[in-house]
Amino acid sequence: MQFVAFERAKQGTGASRRLRNGGKTPGIVYGGAAAPQLIEVDHNALWHALKKEAFHSSVLDMELAGQTSKVLLRDVQYHPFKQLVLHVDFQRVDEKTKLHMKVPLHFSGAEESPAVKVDKCMVNPIVNELDVSCLPSDLPEFIAVDLSKLEKGSSLHLKDIKLPKGVTAVVRGSQKNPALVAVVPPAVEVEAAPAAPAADAKGKKGKK
Repeated sequence: MQFVAFERAKQGTGASRRLRNGGKTPGIVYGGAAAPQLIEVDHNALWHALKKEAFHSSVLDMELAGQTSKVLLRDVQYHPFKQLVLHVDFQRVDEKTKLHMKVPLHFSGAEESPAVKVDKCMVNPIVNELDVSCLPSDLPEFIAVDLSKLEKGSSLHLKDIKLPKGVTAVVRGSQKNPALVAVVPPAVEVEAAPAAPAADAKGKKGKK
């Protein structure tokens, strides 16, 4: 994905407020051999781009001062209640340096799995994204996960999925093979016990 940025000379709260009033979003680009650089981006174009999953997880082409460079979106600050982006951070990408990124998981095939189709289980994703390490050229937009083989009583772990070429998962802590998807058995329908016959309100009259 590509976007256009412009050089920003002034900084400070007042300058940023004037930018936002003019339909621009202040930002910064840092990393690599060059010094951090202040930028501004068209707010509406940025707002629509931020709605796209790929803008958050892909290497982006940033056009600045007639030159195009590779960057990653690293941070976005939103207004607490307005539809307004207050600030955005990008990091320059070195083609020879591995990245550490969160990549979305795209699940498919759950409805065709024996767990759902035969045993009426529920398939619940535990995580929706995965920490990975790879070179910029190998960074996937997303990782496809096939759930069509899931069975009742099973679960899907990290080692059960095939990662794209050049991509390795980054796992923290003692859990080296975390669960990604859980299979939940169907709730047992407990039939209500039949109500006891109502006692004769009038009762039987005893003999005098």
